[in-house]
Amino acid sequence: MKALVLSGGSGTRLRPFSYSMPKQLIPVANKPVLEHVLESIRDLGVTDIGIIVGDRASDIGRVLGDGTRFGARITYIRQDEPLGLAHCVRLARSFLGEDDFVMYLGDNMLPEGIEEIAADFHKHGPAAQVVVRKVSDPRAFGVAELGPDGSVVRLVEKPERPASDLALVGVYFFTPAIHEAVDAIEPSARGELEITDAIQWLVTQGADVRAGEYAGYWKDTGRAEDVLECNRWLLARLAPRIAGDVDATSEIVGPVVVEAGARVVRSRIVGPAIIGAHTVVEDSHIGPDSAVGEHCLLRATRLADSIVMAGATITQVPGLAGSLIGRAATVGPSAHVDAHHRLVVGDHTRVEVAA
Repeated sequence: MKALVLSGGSGTRLRPFSYSMPKQLIPVANKPVLEHVLESIRDLGVTDIGIIVGDRASDIGRVLGDGTRFGARITYIRQDEPLGLAHCVRLARSFLGEDDFVMYLGDNMLPEGIEEIAADFHKHGPAAQVVVRKVSDPRAFGVAELGPDGSVVRLVEKPERPASDLALVGVYFFTPAIHEAVDAIEPSARGELEITDAIQWLVTQGADVRAGEYAGYWKDTGRAEDVLECNRWLLARLAPRIAGDVDATSEIVGPVVVEAGARVVRSRIVGPAIIGAHTVVEDSHIGPDSAVGEHCLLRATRLADSIVMAGATITQVPGLAGSLIGRAATVGPSAHVDAHHRLVVGDHTRVEVAA
């Protein structure tokens, strides 16, 4: 079996971050979402991985390399325009060959693994198997309607009146039968080749299409709120480790990771929290539910429920919570004595200031 990971797309819901980095590289618990995805695939025993990339291909390539550190081999496949998930399958045809494969959306987090669903696919050998999860409001998702035997009888994209509460979560298992289906469908009204249309074509042709229900934690990290929620979930399962330097005047409370080269000085770190490699924390209160990346500086700051990306500097900020701080960003006091707030922000930025 091979894997096809989809990592194109513009990430409009994560602007302004997605202007300067692929949304799949935003860190959750100090690790890019895409690395979490590759580890989940590796846990299936799949080591031959194709990654669909867009105009940020070089950024993704620099982070993931050739796959060696994941115990895998990565093949990058360019998609110049986002023309649909089924179009990705078409582009990857020569890479996939006649192998079965798992297709995984690169911004989806299923940290509890999908090994049971993969085993079910191998055991029963359907033409395709979708991964579904019960949701409270299916209208925002592709929805699977199942027959009494668990087979898929219909797929509907974002229905106004859902006949099922089973949403497609962005992971699919396919046999080579999907290639004929992709070749048979036409672009949708929005001009894209929809994978739901290709799977529905298989159903209509009488192929065996099944659904595997995922009961674990799942999050589409398409919005800042989702990234922070996923960060909290992963940090809650953190194994504490102190590899950096914590001075005698500092206090560590609960599960905390201080990575190698980091220094904690006259500060209190409340877990769950991660302090990244070569980061300096001085005279600060960090946590809970906070992940601080590598090579950051936090001084005289109070931070909770936040993600601070690599290279950021935060100084003299008495209360920061529920925040995403971008790479090499600087947050601190104004040099003007009579100033209140001074902001330099880009398109689609959201700023919330205490009243």
